[in-house]
Amino acid sequence: MPRYALLLAPSANRVYADQAARLARAELAAFRSALSTEISDIGGAVLGGVEYLTFEGSLADRDISYISNLSAAYALFSVEGELLRPVELTPLARYDSDLITIPKYAGKTNEQFTKLVLNLTLLASASADRMLDGHLTVLDPLCGRGTTLNQALMYGYDAVGVEIDGKDVEAYKLFLQTWLKRKRLKHSADLVPVRRQGRRAARRLEVTMAASKDDHKAGAVQKVTVLQADTTQLDGLLRGGVADVLVADLPYGVAHGSYDDQGGITRSPLDLLERAVPHWLPLVRAGGAFGLSWNTKVARRELAEDILVANGLELVPQEPLEHRVDQGIERDVLVARKVG
Repeated sequence: MPRYALLLAPSANRVYADQAARLARAELAAFRSALSTEISDIGGAVLGGVEYLTFEGSLADRDISYISNLSAAYALFSVEGELLRPVELTPLARYDSDLITIPKYAGKTNEQFTKLVLNLTLLASASADRMLDGHLTVLDPLCGRGTTLNQALMYGYDAVGVEIDGKDVEAYKLFLQTWLKRKRLKHSADLVPVRRQGRRAARRLEVTMAASKDDHKAGAVQKVTVLQADTTQLDGLLRGGVADVLVADLPYGVAHGSYDDQGGITRSPLDLLERAVPHWLPLVRAGGAFGLSWNTKVARRELAEDILVANGLELVPQEPLEHRVDQGIERDVLVARKVG
């Protein structure tokens, strides 16, 4: 059976890098559902003094294309005796990587982790077999300044976000417009008020963009929509079934909070989840999946699972992904599928 060694990318976050190998093993195990062949003996090995993620399998070209998108993938080799033969990776990368790496701000989620959660969610959904082909829509109902939205764009997808903080929406618009102008990519961007029952209910950022002039000419454009609105009050603001998957990084209860029904700040991600999931469900198509991350120090996993199950979602089994972020945050990932 052919054997492979995957070199993991370095991470700017030292704490995350220390745990990357374990998280990558769990992520690679999730990719099994999309591959045409079985992979086995997933583990680690030190070769020439460098740690690799190793596994066995008879990989076809499309299988390699899937594995190329592993969030921590840096280089892939086939193991031939004591030698490593490079295998070309073909990750989804519609734009330059600085679309993801340039934004720096307090509370930004690690880019590798954002990609990991998106991958796990896509692989758990009915769209897993179309992951490499584009034409999907990712919804982040707590999008902040758009890390998940930008990763969706990198994959060639459309993106929809919801963010209650108007400053974050404006900052995202400024960054994306500036980046598109600097790259000389054709685009349009408008931030307009949205009215509901005669009253202003939100603001909507609409961005249309293309990766090249030829794509734009051919109509092969991507769209980003960001609503400045309360994620628990979305009735009439987004059409049903707008997204194939939903990915959200819940407030951690340390530097971040969410608004409760009285307009005050609550530090519990469970309070937000309980109020928001009924509003999120109609936005995701049947067979879609939810991928959520949060701080387990302020919310136990079983309680988060109970909320999703109570709303009719089916939990997706996965290898353990809990990991330390800093002294006050132990982060975990939960994936669930919308079955009907």
